[in-house]
Formats: sequence, structure tokens, C-alpha cells
Amino acid sequence: MSEIRKNYVRPLDIKHGQIDMAHGSGGRAMAQLIEELFAKHLGNEFLGQGDDGALLPHPGEGRLVMATDAHVVSPLFFPGGDIGCLSVHGTINDVAVMGAKPLWLSASFVLEEGFKLADLERIVRSMADAARAAGVPVVTGDTKVVERGKGDGVFITTTGVGVVAPGKALSGRYARAGDAILISGTLGDHGMAIMAERESLGFDSPIVSDTAALHGLIEEMRASGADIHVLRDPTRGGLATTLNEIARQSGVGMMLLEKDLPLKPAVNAACEFLGLDPLYVANEGKLVAICAKQDAELLLATMRAHPLGSDAAIIGSVHEDAQHFVQMTTGFGGKRIVDWLSGEQLPRIC
Repeated sequence: MSEIRKNYVRPLDIKHGQIDMAHGSGGRAMAQLIEELFAKHLGNEFLGQGDDGALLPHPGEGRLVMATDAHVVSPLFFPGGDIGCLSVHGTINDVAVMGAKPLWLSASFVLEEGFKLADLERIVRSMADAARAAGVPVVTGDTKVVERGKGDGVFITTTGVGVVAPGKALSGRYARAGDAILISGTLGDHGMAIMAERESLGFDSPIVSDTAALHGLIEEMRASGADIHVLRDPTRGGLATTLNEIARQSGVGMMLLEKDLPLKPAVNAACEFLGLDPLYVANEGKLVAICAKQDAELLLATMRAHPLGSDAAIIGSVHEDAQHFVQMTTGFGGKRIVDWLSGEQLPRIC
């Protein structure tokens, strides 16, 4: 890398510079972008190997878990986060809800010609901060550049690898009749933060995304001894879609209690204003937990003791149902079907 460095005419102009097609050419400009921006912020012993992949230590006893997620959020920056930290948090959470300890991430960037280097650095710095805080480094990556007008700034795909100890794996297949359903906090914060920013909606109480890495909370939940059967992060499609997925996987039905669903007043007001159902609005720092009924209160107390679970609630139960319906007892005492999301309420939110 030092030999390449000698041939540079000048360092990257982060303040005023933009991505151009040469940054994706595989030549000197691309090497400079990697060294002066990506490696500067994301650097670690594995990324520093400088090869096309990372040579990683064996994780020890257990099975590997791998998850991948593409991030195309618009706008790229929003209250409470940006596409950078979101791409780290989302993939860590996908690994962690499988019962695994997240170990490493890879990241792939598709950059649009003309994208500001200052914005790219802000995004990469956010990724680096999120990865360091989570203790899950980005160990390898790739960068591509597309022509102006074909990329909408930046798209990021992250892949996560973790290890799950023998007998500790979780799955959406494991919910059973009699189980309790819990949520770790208020619904719809991320989706409504994106929508409010996108549409320049002003509310008395600002809505902030809940994007966060949940593996620390999950570790404490598992350590409580509660008999947890399913964990899932209710992202696109929100709580309703997530529960329908689990109900189908496990071959059960579910009943929610509307009065017990945690919802911030500002989010509720925004949903009413826009005609949206908060059950279908995305979350990026919440999890659904399904556990044995007798352990529900223990698990709830454990979740509430953690900063990311302070608003946790028991919101329903699992029962036998050959139709695999998710239903809800409303505040008026009636019942309604909580069906799959039809279409897309909020496009480009993660």
C-alpha cells in the first residue's frame, strides 16, 4: 500500500470531493479511497490483511450462523441514526436473534457517481462507531461505483457471522401453545422517524429511530434462565408481519392485547395523521420474544432492567390454531385479524 501511496498526486478532498467512476475502477483512485476513508475508520487486524477475504480464527465449539441484509434507506440520514449504523445494527440483530454470538461483519458498498465524500465519510464513521460499540468488527468488504442517477447515493449490504453454542439455537419454528409473547419496547419508532424526516413533518415531540444492536440485551435474557423459544426483530412489515411469519413457521395461532402494546404518543399521533397502523411500521432496535408462560414475568423483569428493554411488555399469547391466524383483542373488547401486510406501507425504510 505504501508504494501505491507514493504515486498519489494529493490526498482525498473529503470536504469538497465527490465519488467518480475512477473510484470503482480497481486502480489507484480506488486504492486511495479504501486506504484514506474505509480503512481509516473501519481498520482492524483482519481488514488490515489486505486480501480479497479475511482469514479468521476458528470460533470454537458450536455451529456458525450467517445472515445478510441490504440497506437502501431514504433519507440516508435521519433522527437517531443513518444508513451506516443501521447496516451494522440490522445484521448483528439478525445473527443474535438466532441465539448466536455475533463475531464478524462484511460490508459491500454501491456508490453513485457524484456522491459527496464528506457524506460517505460520515456514513463510514457511523458504521465504525457502531461496530466498535458492539464489539463486532467489519473484517472484509467491497466497493462498486455506478453511473450518476443509477444508485441513489449509496446502498450498503452487510453480512454477519456468529456462533451458537450446542443446544442454544433459536428459531421461528419453536413457538408452542401456551407461550407468552413479549416486545422489548415501543413500536414503530424507526419507521415513523424515517417518514417524518422524509416528508418534513413537524411534531411537538421529535420522533427518533430506535436503531440499536440487541445482542447485549439478548445475552442477559438468555442468562436469566427463562425458557425462550423464539426471538425475532420486527423490522420491515413491523410486529404484525413478524408474528404472522412465526405463526406460520410454528403452526400456531396468536392473540394480542391492544391495550398492552407499548406506543409512544408522538408515534401514535403520526400514524393517525398518516393513516398508518403502527403494528405494520418497522422497528430497528426492538425484539419479539416468545417464551414459556411460567417464565414470562422473569423475562419481562430482565428485559426492563436493560436500557434497550426499559419499555418491554407482555403483549399476548400463543394458542393452537390450524389456520395460524394472528388476532388481537381490541380496546373495545372485540377481536380482529392481524393479517399479513398487503403491499408496502413505507418503502425504503431500511
